[in-house]
Amino acid sequence: MLTFAAAVFFLIATPGPGVLSTAGVGSAFGAGPGTRYVAGLFLGTNIVALAVISGLAAVVLADPRIRTVLFVASTCYLLYLAFRIATAGSRIAFIEARREPGLRDGLALQAINPKAYAVNTALFSGFAFLPGAPLAEVAIKLLIVNAIWLPLHFLWLGAGIWLGRLDLGAGTQRAINIGMAASMLAVVGLAMSTLA
Repeated sequence: MLTFAAAVFFLIATPGPGVLSTAGVGSAFGAGPGTRYVAGLFLGTNIVALAVISGLAAVVLADPRIRTVLFVASTCYLLYLAFRIATAGSRIAFIEARREPGLRDGLALQAINPKAYAVNTALFSGFAFLPGAPLAEVAIKLLIVNAIWLPLHFLWLGAGIWLGRLDLGAGTQRAINIGMAASMLAVVGLAMSTLA
């Protein structure tokens, strides 16, 4: 169970579309809209988890054409985000939001967020710790995931609010951008490794 909790922490803490956009919303709009956005992400990630657990995601993705189209689209999206972040120059390049996002926006992002599907598939198909009681294991896993997911996303929200208020030097901002881009590329690598 501790191995599972550690995997949850590292898989959720690494930057992906959800946490990067959470930080961006915090930086651009503050705590109120950020909290509503995180609530949408939270509902969305739990819907994705239930789709993975129930097998619905597997049924939809069983058609190789649908799987290929979604994989190519999500990979291109993640590469685009990594490029935007890496080439943002000397300003912090969280994903820009042009209007105040809310619950619906967070929910919609998780529906197309490839990291959400990859993470939930890895967590709920592996790390068995109650092989004799699969329903209890799934319930405990959901509790652990959510107990780690919520504070991590609020930390990212707070980081976005905090970084938005700082006057960092160009070199520091560039280093942050490159680190975020490298994290996005790692997500792309993880997605590609699932095809092998």
